[in-house]
Amino acid sequence: MTTEMHSTLGLKESIEQRRAARAFRSDPIPEELLGEILRLGVRSPSGYNLQPWRFVVVREQENKEKLKACAFNQRQVGEAPVVLICCGDRRVGDSDYIESVIQMGMETGGVNEQFANVMREQIPALFEYHPCFENVEAWTNRHTMLAVAHIMIVAKSFGVDSCPMEGFVSAQVKEAFQIPEEVDVCCLLPLGYATEPFKQYGGRFEIDQVFFAESYGEYFEL
Repeated sequence: MTTEMHSTLGLKESIEQRRAARAFRSDPIPEELLGEILRLGVRSPSGYNLQPWRFVVVREQENKEKLKACAFNQRQVGEAPVVLICCGDRRVGDSDYIESVIQMGMETGGVNEQFANVMREQIPALFEYHPCFENVEAWTNRHTMLAVAHIMIVAKSFGVDSCPMEGFVSAQVKEAFQIPEEVDVCCLLPLGYATEPFKQYGGRFEIDQVFFAESYGEYFEL
């Protein structure tokens, strides 16, 4: 049986109503719906389309309990029907991987030979000199979190709640789930249907407190 997938919330409502769920019901996420959330989530942008994000989809209760033990026994990990271990792969700068991205782009019409050569030249230099990041892990985490944000908003549009978590011991997660040395755990993301206790909206600073005009610290107004 095919599950019909219709967004229950628009983009604005999904962003405004999303909360980090502290507890989850046991109701499963239909497989077709989960697949659509993941498919749309990784339409996220990334530098040179390298897509460094990798996700371990944990659904078996035994494995969720194992992950929960690595996450200070937080209840969300054991209760949510799906938990994503969200990772960034530092190997995306390898020449073979770059070529696979180029080939994909050529097949879809998004990359021509001229731009392919630019990628072959510029991507290795980016990871060698990293002018805009301290280390490669910072770069892969940056892009992985773009995808995580997309997944959370897409999920909420379908009525599925989430909880981005950084409360875990990375080394324990990597060992328990056979995550390679070159892959870093960025966050955990339980997905499911929230139950009490609900996390209330904590507020956000006003635009003029976090946006600056032309130069850092200069007052901005619309």
